[in-house]
Amino acid sequence: MSHMDFSGKVAIVTGASLGIGRSTALALGRAGAKVVVNYRSHPQPAAEVVEEIRAAGSEAIAVQADVADFDAVAKMVAQAVDTFGRIDVAVSNAAYSDRDLFYQADLAAFRRTVDVTMWGAFNLLRTTTEQMIKQGDGGAIVLVSSPHAVIAAPRAMAYNMSKAAIEHMARTAAVEVAEFRIRINVIQPGWTDTPGELKFASRETLDTAGAKIPLGRLGTPDEMADGILFLCDSRHSYMTGATLLIDGGISLPWWASRGSAAPS
Repeated sequence: MSHMDFSGKVAIVTGASLGIGRSTALALGRAGAKVVVNYRSHPQPAAEVVEEIRAAGSEAIAVQADVADFDAVAKMVAQAVDTFGRIDVAVSNAAYSDRDLFYQADLAAFRRTVDVTMWGAFNLLRTTTEQMIKQGDGGAIVLVSSPHAVIAAPRAMAYNMSKAAIEHMARTAAVEVAEFRIRINVIQPGWTDTPGELKFASRETLDTAGAKIPLGRLGTPDEMADGILFLCDSRHSYMTGATLLIDGGISLPWWASRGSAAPS
């Protein structure tokens, strides 16, 4: 990702201790950004991300905050500004998902999924936008969504609802803050090989499922991070309210490929 230059920029990434968030924080750090590495419950991996960014020659801090808590997010943003002076890039990546049929789902788990995945995105969007408006020289925000925003994957209603909501949230915000040159875009990573996926499937199942995707494999966190940096890069300053899909073709009618008949 050396072709992208974020020198002098300050970035905040939620859920940055593992998976796509980790790869994004590292990629931003390697591209010269000072990075605020947010985590909720993995302090050691977050500390390792900070160390790697410092080893790459940039600066970073780890900040514990539950993104579902607005005050905690506001405090984290204030700490970022205290430490690095500003915020230029914000990536809302933290998510939570419990999977069950909606009519049987534990409602506390259902609400927690919405609180983290939808409200968590709003909390970061709101607090970083306020800071960017105050700074007066624009900024870039990316909300990490999912093909779940449009595909009604069963047993994932709370997650599907939340991802659909943040896409409309991003587009509405993009219109409202365009005058401040704050760009707000969305990325839809497809099925990505992250530690979080092992909550729902075994290693073997993931590999088998990956083979059925049109491009024949799961995506990598680094590929998703590359897409996020693309959306944040000032060279793409004419992009706002856009959705970038990186999913190996999983949103395509994959059941019709390789000669299979359409489901009846």
